[in-house]
Amino acid sequence: MTARTDSRDRRPRRTARKRVVDTRRRDELLRQAEAIILAEGFTAVTMDELAQRLGCSKATLYSLASSKEQLVLAVTRAFFRDATAEIEQTVQAEPDPRQRIRVYLTGVGTAMRRHSHAFYDDMVGYEPTAQIYRKNSAAAAHRVHELLEEGVETGVFRALNGHFAAQVVAVTIDAVQSGVLLERTGLTAGDAFSELGDLLLDGLSSGQGASGPPSATVRSTRDQVSAPGQGPVEGVHLPDRL
Repeated sequence: MTARTDSRDRRPRRTARKRVVDTRRRDELLRQAEAIILAEGFTAVTMDELAQRLGCSKATLYSLASSKEQLVLAVTRAFFRDATAEIEQTVQAEPDPRQRIRVYLTGVGTAMRRHSHAFYDDMVGYEPTAQIYRKNSAAAAHRVHELLEEGVETGVFRALNGHFAAQVVAVTIDAVQSGVLLERTGLTAGDAFSELGDLLLDGLSSGQGASGPPSATVRSTRDQVSAPGQGPVEGVHLPDRL
């Protein structure tokens, strides 16, 4: 996706004021600031307002980050890092290669519900955070590719162009994230990712170990793509890697 390049109104003001804050208090303030920014976005929230709502001085707030820009970047990185770690922990606990795809996409849907459309719009409209988003989107596509390849190697997925499938998933996730797909289908984000998981599994099944009927058309390997209506769709992984 292409982020808007006009970030002049989003560039935070800088200040030199700092204050030493103990680690426990610092972590708590960062968590509280993250909750506000993820819920409301960062364009309209000032450091003055954040300090007031967090119950601390501006000097204390600036001890967490040297500027609003740095605070926003820290929150954005933390969101993707924490979501990635949580998703990966759940994926690694699932022994079934088929269900790993579903678990992964469900985890992405859960993570996406943790921030608002306002935050998403600000994130893709401000180039420094848009870069973080693009990096994690690319990492997500790569992770989906890995999961698809694992399934092919174990024989539960038919051979296909895994890179293409991963990119399709990535586009779908972006459409969910932007709200376009949800508006057109009436689904929630969680429902959309559940449907995406079903579509992937039904389209990819080789017939071995699958709970449903195998796909009618099996084409060999990476130089070909699946028949119309049977292809997969791609998803976003969140590692600093989302």
